Amino acid sequence: MDLTSRTTTADVRQQRPTTAVLPVGSFEQHGDFLPLATDTLIATAIATRIATAYNVLLLPAVTMSCSHEHAAWPGTVSISHQTLSAIVTDVAGSLHAQGMHRLAIVNAHGGNYVLANVVQAANANTPRSMTLYPTRTDWDTARRDAELETSAHDDMHAGELEASILAEAYPEVLRDEALEQDHVAGDRSLLLIDGMGAYTSSGVIGRPSVATAAKGEALLNSLTASFGTHLQLLNEHQRMPGRAPR
Repeated sequence: MDLTSRTTTADVRQQRPTTAVLPVGSFEQHGDFLPLATDTLIATAIATRIATAYNVLLLPAVTMSCSHEHAAWPGTVSISHQTLSAIVTDVAGSLHAQGMHRLAIVNAHGGNYVLANVVQAANANTPRSMTLYPTRTDWDTARRDAELETSAHDDMHAGELEASILAEAYPEVLRDEALEQDHVAGDRSLLLIDGMGAYTSSGVIGRPSVATAAKGEALLNSLTASFGTHLQLLNEHQRMPGRAPR
């Protein structure tokens, strides 16, 4: 049972969080031996750590998103970028109606490009009302802190980073065969045209063989700490010209 399953309206009333955290994952192939829900599990693991460290409202995860580049593999399910944008915008609007004006999106799928536009538009309308986390800098910091052997470029999908977080947070879903699927694909300049199938037959781009639970713990600890900067910015209610402070 996850944290959102235990939260009651009385808990929210007592804690009075000003920021909600929305995990966004996907339902897409991660090789033959990592679950289709890998990105959702990772987003939930990060968001749950955040919710235990800070006074925020943890929301249930968005479990399907923009996974069109993985369409060649069975089981992958996508929604349009318009639908994903609408979901996040509607969630923010619902929270706003009850007086919670800050939303942190914890995104674990790199193909959800539209979320950057959603956050930009939200902040143009209401400054410092939304953040997209982790940023590339946050991921790079976590990789260094965890002393990963791979780079973000070489470890793009179902590799060391993702398998390490699963090994720590959800070891029951990590099959032994998953750690024997290393595949590196250098140039991927036509990914948006040809999809993942042009660069990997297994669905893996990365080195799951070097994943460990200890690295997963270090990654989650680093990402939890880095979130503090985002929360601080969201909580700084700046007065902007022509806008009333919230």
